[in-house]
Amino acid sequence: MSEKMEVDLTGVKQSKGVWLVKVPKYLSQQWDKAAEKGEVGKITIGKKQGKTEVCFSLSDELMALDAVGENNASLEVPKDHPFTMHPVGGQTMAVFSHSNTGQSKPAVSGSSTSGKTPDEISLEGMVVHRAECRPAVTDSYMKLKKLQIKESVKPQRLSQQLERAVTTVFKPVANHDFNVEYEKKKKTEGKMVRAERQLVLDMLFSAFEKHQYYNIKALVDITKQPVTYLKEIMREIGTYNSKGVHKSTWELKPEYRHYQSDEEEMQTT
Repeated sequence: MSEKMEVDLTGVKQSKGVWLVKVPKYLSQQWDKAAEKGEVGKITIGKKQGKTEVCFSLSDELMALDAVGENNASLEVPKDHPFTMHPVGGQTMAVFSHSNTGQSKPAVSGSSTSGKTPDEISLEGMVVHRAECRPAVTDSYMKLKKLQIKESVKPQRLSQQLERAVTTVFKPVANHDFNVEYEKKKKTEGKMVRAERQLVLDMLFSAFEKHQYYNIKALVDITKQPVTYLKEIMREIGTYNSKGVHKSTWELKPEYRHYQSDEEEMQTT
């Protein structure tokens, strides 16, 4: 705990002894159905052949609230649950209760501190007996146990065949647009065969006679050459504009141009 909290130790003075009992899950679920402060059952303690026998009997009201089984079929919950007693041994165990009051605490005179009263922790008693609450083996219990085993092995997710197409925004598609474009591009480039270097140069020079700037995609469409091969040739005869107005485009180097750039024209004049 991050905060210091006071513990009510009245249970030590009263020397209350408590039992630590492990119960089946279905039994605790039936207890949750009980009305507030209602009776959940009775415990009988007797002796048989000098040995103490303890048995818990579920109340008739909770017995009437059958557990729901397969196909919403109701299953009868076992009524009698004998205890199997175990020694506490050398362990020291205690039971504490925690209550959250959540009440506002007035400021103390001469102090600016105020807020909520801290949670209360009380000692309910020391554990004097340990036991396991086990149901009597009956046909109803075996059916209930069979259902629990089926539920435990049931997969969390199941595949389901749709009877009609999904009309929501998130309906599945056979293939995404970017995959289709990539496959188309890969298929087109795969058919491209490297032409002779001089032939590619002639096509490039002819293209640059019409326009000064081209991006690589336009040059691929004109020459029908693989991108890597085309870039290799363009690095020899051209320059790549990485910034400025003509960003991401290629143009010829000055020695290959049939025109003068704006800077060269200004120097000439």
